[in-house]
Amino acid sequence: MNARPAPGTQVRPMKQVDIDAVAAIENRSYVFPWTPGIFRDCLRAGHQCWVLEAGTQLLGYGVLSAAAGEAHILNLCIAPEYQGRGHGRRLLRRLVDLARWHKVQQVFLEVRPSNPAAIALYRDEGFNEIGQRPNYYPAAKGREDAIVMGLELLPPDAALEWPPAT
Repeated sequence: MNARPAPGTQVRPMKQVDIDAVAAIENRSYVFPWTPGIFRDCLRAGHQCWVLEAGTQLLGYGVLSAAAGEAHILNLCIAPEYQGRGHGRRLLRRLVDLARWHKVQQVFLEVRPSNPAAIALYRDEGFNEIGQRPNYYPAAKGREDAIVMGLELLPPDAALEWPPAT
């Protein structure tokens, strides 16, 4: 899949008014979803919160925290009905571009071992498995480990200019 923009789609900063639609996607996508309050807290904390939309329809969202030379992708989700079309790759690349703009050297994320499509996407975009977090995620039968993945970025002097291309 490529990450070229689909006609009529754009990536833009998440707003408070998006939270209900974002939470609806989250609820359709995960058995143990984030609450609307978590998304509100991310916006209040100044995390990089972005949405992908086509017209007035939200297709997905991503949340990135950047501090102290590193970034953490806290959430990246495409609505189930829009998966497999390059939208996740596009949002992931936007978040990595934002990390570069923040002059971080590494980007980290956690992913469920039961999500092979996401693992394949992250590997394809240069992330490597660097560890595991035992019992990290709630699961139907208890807990599920997390695979921790990381991406080394270019030195800070190679940071991108703002704004990155949509």
